[in-house]
Amino acid sequence: MAATSKSTSRSIVIIGILFFIFGFVTWLNSVLIPYLKIACELNNFESYLVAFAFYISYLVMAIPSSRVLKLTGFKNGMSVGLLVMAVGTIIFIPAAMSRTYLLFLFGLFVQGTGLAILQTAANPYITILGPIESAAKRISIMGICNKVAGAIAPIVLGAIALKDADELVERLDTLSVAQKAQELDELSARVITPYIIMTVVLIGLAILIYYSALPEIETDSEDETVAAANKDKKSVLEFPHLLLGTLAMFLYVGVEVIAGDTVISYGAAQDIEFATAKFFTTITLGAMIVGYLIGIVTIPKYISQEKALKISGILGIVLGVAAIFTDGGISVLCVSLLGLANALVFPAIWPLAIEGLGRFTKIGSSFLIMALSGGAVIPLLYGLLADALDPKLAYIVVIPCYIYIWFFASKGHKIR
Repeated sequence: MAATSKSTSRSIVIIGILFFIFGFVTWLNSVLIPYLKIACELNNFESYLVAFAFYISYLVMAIPSSRVLKLTGFKNGMSVGLLVMAVGTIIFIPAAMSRTYLLFLFGLFVQGTGLAILQTAANPYITILGPIESAAKRISIMGICNKVAGAIAPIVLGAIALKDADELVERLDTLSVAQKAQELDELSARVITPYIIMTVVLIGLAILIYYSALPEIETDSEDETVAAANKDKKSVLEFPHLLLGTLAMFLYVGVEVIAGDTVISYGAAQDIEFATAKFFTTITLGAMIVGYLIGIVTIPKYISQEKALKISGILGIVLGVAAIFTDGGISVLCVSLLGLANALVFPAIWPLAIEGLGRFTKIGSSFLIMALSGGAVIPLLYGLLADALDPKLAYIVVIPCYIYIWFFASKGHKIR
């Protein structure tokens, strides 16, 4: 159905609420990584399996998610995604009670599965809800909802899960095996109440979305121009700009997760106390919010989506190099400021990659959702390098990622 101005505004508000939930759940990982590293006695590589378990679900579940949406439509699919996320948050309760790392990871995978369904629905929905030329602006608004939640999440969970963590880490070496186990069990139990609350909220939202007036949007139909261009296309694999965009998204999500999820642990490695370091992810996400606001004001009135993506790639390269060649608080700040470089990458890649797909839009969107698994792979590579070299030199991994993002903005998206 054609969306009226009133229904479009209402839909944007509803999808904005969903993006807030995306952000809150996703950026809890920045606290869970150092928290579970202490509670489950992990090294860097093992602790970054948090990001791996969460984001690998996008790779595994994106195609099934698109099939779910074909059966349910966008609106009911969003409710299904919220309910699946609620199952994932419930799993955290027995995981915390038993201090079982594998169960925590399984809960994160299930949460990621729910998000895969939600993202497969919500991202093309907000892209198609208006003109493609201003899609980056609408996605930037969603990004603000996402990152405001993400800025709040680590502070809230950090205040609970990482309270007195510095003192606890120092004290653990002086305790007997039984005392140490008791302390760590108590630390693990801290997340039970927050995840019970999250479960109730997710179930409530699923019911609200199901009964909401959110309109269904048809993505399988094509206008005459798109239909003519796609006349001989038999497969989504015949759209090179989508495939190149999928790789750009994979690398982008990897560096976004590195900027947000490693910076607390990196701050601690730079001898900054957890009490202070827990705010670094909030700085990263605050920088992203600034970037989104710049995008809302400037795109497409002053700069194009392509231009914004080029600038983002260059800024990422500069900040990545600066993080490696500086020390202490300045180096940590450079990592946090990668949020500014990252802000407009997702909003620009998405419309550039799915433009002109027509009846292939849903499956093309699934490719981009699968690419979110970059958040599983690239941070894990960072963790390996952090153990093998050191946490600072490991940031070398972001440089080639930003170079490719610049390439996609300059040439890749034009290859049809």
